[in-house]
Amino acid sequence: MTAPLGRLHVLTDARGGQPALDAVAAAVAAGAPVVQVRAKGCTDRELHDFARAVVELCAPTGTTCLVNDRVDVALAVGAHGTHLGAGDLPLVAARRVAGPGHLLGGTAREPVLARRLVAEGADYLGVGPAYPTRTKTGLPDALGPAGIRAVAEAVDVPVIAIGGVTAARVAELLAAGAAGVAVVGAVSGAADPGAATTELLRALG
Repeated sequence: MTAPLGRLHVLTDARGGQPALDAVAAAVAAGAPVVQVRAKGCTDRELHDFARAVVELCAPTGTTCLVNDRVDVALAVGAHGTHLGAGDLPLVAARRVAGPGHLLGGTAREPVLARRLVAEGADYLGVGPAYPTRTKTGLPDALGPAGIRAVAEAVDVPVIAIGGVTAARVAELLAAGAAGVAVVGAVSGAADPGAATTELLRALG
């Protein structure tokens, strides 16, 4: 890995656009160590341009930038890594395309899959939903801290808990073995994304 994997991952508002970029700018200014680009329902060109804008916001502070789902877009805009879901390019294939210096994350809910993804080259795992959330539809039942712990104890890479995460829930996720948390609405949907980022960073210690 060539880029640091911080304890707080701020995902962009999936709708993209200037409000999403404003939230990223506020989070980065407040010290968010990782920003993940997630945009849905857009063309490849729109995703590319949005991701490039996020990379440009992250660059001055050395903030790690990841792109959700699309290793090709991540490489095209100079992002540090890619987070891959179950329906995306397999990790083995993504590693062949991206090379050893590109951060690759996988998505897992249980230990068997988690161990397989690590064997295939995942640098970290996103695990969730930790708690019920309305940010994304069609999600399976929440894992809770016990489910996060089961995955964290099965692998030797950082586990990033996602889904329904708030500052008040950070302590029990860390106690369960999570290395950090990923948030969408808690920052991107906050009235003051900068203040929300500060609160989460304080909770993470």
